[in-house]
Amino acid sequence: MLLACGSVWSVARAAGTYEGVASCAGSTCHGRNEGDGKVVRQDELRIWQEPSSKTGAHSRASAVLSTPRGERIASALGLGKAGSATACLGCHATNAPASARGARYQISDGVSCEGCHGAASGWLSSHYALPATHASNVAAGLVPLERPKVRAQVCLDCHFGSSDTGQFVTHAMMAAGHPRVSFELDLFSSLQQHYNLDADYTRRKGRVDSVQMWAVGQAEAVRRQATLYADPKLGTEGAFPQFYFFDCHSCHRGISDKPDARRTFETNPARPIPFGNPPYNDENIIMLSAVAKVLAPGQGASFDAAARAFHAAMGKGRGEAAAAAQKLASAAGALSDTLSARGYSGGTAFQVISAIASQTTTARFTDYTGSAQAVMAVDTLLNALVREGRVTVGAAAGIRANINRAYAAVSTPEGYNPSAFRSALGQATGAIGRLR
Repeated sequence: MLLACGSVWSVARAAGTYEGVASCAGSTCHGRNEGDGKVVRQDELRIWQEPSSKTGAHSRASAVLSTPRGERIASALGLGKAGSATACLGCHATNAPASARGARYQISDGVSCEGCHGAASGWLSSHYALPATHASNVAAGLVPLERPKVRAQVCLDCHFGSSDTGQFVTHAMMAAGHPRVSFELDLFSSLQQHYNLDADYTRRKGRVDSVQMWAVGQAEAVRRQATLYADPKLGTEGAFPQFYFFDCHSCHRGISDKPDARRTFETNPARPIPFGNPPYNDENIIMLSAVAKVLAPGQGASFDAAARAFHAAMGKGRGEAAAAAQKLASAAGALSDTLSARGYSGGTAFQVISAIASQTTTARFTDYTGSAQAVMAVDTLLNALVREGRVTVGAAAGIRANINRAYAAVSTPEGYNPSAFRSALGQATGAIGRLR
């Protein structure tokens, strides 16, 4: 069902007709004001539309195209009106083909229910009634988002990009003002959560493990990045590489011709690239390397070798880099399979946090993006420990100041200092380790 380069939406589109948010909005369905349903909350639409919270971000995705910022970006790129530009609508709306739009479909719905759950025509009328089961709904076209690999691939279509039309953020878009794109599956899932992970959810869909969700998300992110980089339509931009894949801040830093100017970057021990070359954005590669050492040690060394070979190939040529990217994507895919299939114990989060805090991993925190990803990871894993009952809410609150110091160290790219960040992260991970 799923393709390696993020065609989940296109597969779902092919399966049926998009019926629109209004088809889910009845008061006996998902449109209640209070989450008091017997099986599901039934106030999912309210959460999806929450105007003052990140939980409402998907519903606002289409509207932001008509803001002054959205219009400026579209104007700079010569796209016309952003709200009707195909290059924007692939991610800012559920841009179904005209032939697959039902009577209540509206593109102004933004990233709608069906943008993630799939075209509803095959299961809308039966998914809530006996004898329907989750398995029968999936067979009818519902996207099984409880599966980490599936969820990651759906999210990555927009939260990194795909080869589908309108689902790739170019360096030109970022130069025009589009924000930097980053991804962390478990944290982003928590911010958008409109369901209760209760006994009923577990009975119908199985237990969701936050560590597994995070780990598989990292693996799928690396696989997606490397696959797209190897694509000749996306990996280059005229005579240049497509700089969207690279670390923005390796170039966007202070430049001076003064004779006493000092360089502001640190050499990264895991990137064997020629001095002065722009580095690939390896934020997810660093995290996947750390988690592999704990959860898939038999594959960790081969993944690290593929990552090093990929960085080294950047100094050789486009052909070599694309071939190395394909091998890296394969190694990440193998890790994703392993991480999806293995079991997770109560202490797994502690082990992964320890790996992130290890000297081998922290030495790689030389750049803003990788460091920001590390803070999100530690925060996500701490929350998992609280949910599992391994750490009390009070104990977690007691070390929140340590986490916040690490977040403060990556609050702005221009203020990022590698050594200060490593110190702050060490304090946070040390405090968590003492709770073990």
